[in-house]
Amino acid sequence: MVICVLIPRFALLAALGDRRALVSEPVALAPEEGRDQAVGEVSAPAEAFGVVQGMRMGEALSRCPGLRLVPPDPESVRTLWHEVLDRIERIGGAPESEREGAAYFEADGLHGIHGGDLRGVLAATRRALGRSARMGAAPSRFCAYCAALAARPRRPPVVVDRDPSRFLAPLPATLLRSRPELQGLSDVLDRLGVRTLGELAALPSRAVAERFGHPGLLALDLARGRDTPLDPRRPPEPASERIDLPEAVSGHQLEHALELLTARLLARRERRGRSLRAVAVSARLVAGGTWRKAVTLRSASADPQRIRLALAPRLAEMPAPAESLALEVVAFGPPATDQGRLLDEQGAARRARLGEAVHQARQAAGEAAAMRVLDIDPDSRVPERRSVLAPLDP
Repeated sequence: MVICVLIPRFALLAALGDRRALVSEPVALAPEEGRDQAVGEVSAPAEAFGVVQGMRMGEALSRCPGLRLVPPDPESVRTLWHEVLDRIERIGGAPESEREGAAYFEADGLHGIHGGDLRGVLAATRRALGRSARMGAAPSRFCAYCAALAARPRRPPVVVDRDPSRFLAPLPATLLRSRPELQGLSDVLDRLGVRTLGELAALPSRAVAERFGHPGLLALDLARGRDTPLDPRRPPEPASERIDLPEAVSGHQLEHALELLTARLLARRERRGRSLRAVAVSARLVAGGTWRKAVTLRSASADPQRIRLALAPRLAEMPAPAESLALEVVAFGPPATDQGRLLDEQGAARRARLGEAVHQARQAAGEAAAMRVLDIDPDSRVPERRSVLAPLDP
């Protein structure tokens, strides 16, 4: 059984901090700098006015003139969510989380240490996370997510232990949007008259594959109660440095602060001589909220000059003056002293470079960033039948 833990409006609560009493008023997360001018998570009173996440600023303010905007705080969201995942790991779970506010972990291996059954695991999770979290349990990840949505805070978890397809059948097909790879599929299904997961599950697999390809088959599996295995997060290796800034720091002074942070980060014991593959620069803003940008280096390196050249242009994107600047390692690379072999077989060096490029692309944009075209029926009149996308083996 898979347990899903949902904490509604997690990003909004993290941004409010000590002002969480404001969640009883019409509030919403302000748009992030450089992105679409749409509101983020909204409180329940704001939803009563018709304001929803992703709505344009003008429409949101016209529907709710008293709407209060809260600056986003990605640093606090990330820190608090890691604390939630750490609590799940303390009870023995191996959580998987694609976004803040939702986590999944297998419960079968935890029965022996929490009373011998699923009820004991759910009780231990409730004690670790508090009564505000929604929880659901089901044989698959997607079904557990739907069960957690059906649950209510401070109420017992929803458990689907038999025939998950029957539980999913009356639910709307828009729930497929919870998977990033199926964001636009539910709109297409709605135009075709498929509005529930049960209607989708009743379609023949061959017709779905012919019309939608791999995303359609994935949606069909989800509607029938099947899902891919969980991929738990790797144990984090925190390595970060922060420096307080005087007032009105900008330009070359910010670059000097970045140079100092880079030197401190490379000197940390946790690095153990390894290179850096991805780093993140963040700032705590004077006006409130935080700002964060992650950068994946073109090639893993421990050269401070190359790291500064990659990060310095990001400082110009800072939306407001900062009171502190931080630098954090997102992913480590191979040892900085690894020079490779001087003599190599023909083509091996090219394959190694291709594998490194695939790894960097997936590090920056996810597993679907590097795919290959696989010919299935090149002579078919239907373009969708001629070829499909398959994962690229680096």
